[in-house]
Amino acid sequence: MYDIRPNLQIGFHGCDVSVRGQLVLNPQSVKFSTNPYDWLGNGFYIWENNQERALKWAEDKQRKGEIKNSSVVGVVYVLHNCLDFSDSNYTQSSASYFRSLKTKMSEIGKQLPSNKNAKLDEYKDMLLRELDCVVIEYLHKEISEAIKIEIKDKGNSELEYFDSCRGIFTEGGPAFPGAGIQMKNHIQVCIRNPNCIKGFFIPRKEVAFK
Repeated sequence: MYDIRPNLQIGFHGCDVSVRGQLVLNPQSVKFSTNPYDWLGNGFYIWENNQERALKWAEDKQRKGEIKNSSVVGVVYVLHNCLDFSDSNYTQSSASYFRSLKTKMSEIGKQLPSNKNAKLDEYKDMLLRELDCVVIEYLHKEISEAIKIEIKDKGNSELEYFDSCRGIFTEGGPAFPGAGIQMKNHIQVCIRNPNCIKGFFIPRKEVAFK
């Protein structure tokens, strides 16, 4: 009951400037990421309260030639029913789904994918999260199937789909020699239910005033 989060939040989405314009002018044009290595599964990704990190991500994409002009769009959203991996209830639940999926894969003679390091990542932060992604997507699929079965059998279900996922991530190497704090620590949010997104905006710069 207390997991539901209805409050409005602000985050930032790194993208090409053309995508920023499209989202601001046509907020229905949300496109989900469906990469097999997405850290929190499939959905629309937001950097929680972190405009600079969102821009840095977009700038890295531009350097790689994956986008033309790096930019950031602001996002107003709610988490609602959130699969929040800062909550031990959900980390324990994901471990249970991992064991279930591993057993099913073993029964058909297949292995789960693994998280991998990106070629140019000097800090070996396992940036390609194929294992995490497949387990999270399996979790969502199993919940969806359970809801359908309950509705068919009883006409309703006490289970709920997750509207969003949230995770705290550490990466980028020590912030200073001997530090446990990592240079690129951040919180990411993955929106699965597009109705959680209430609007987009072009971030403004803070100015001095009297």
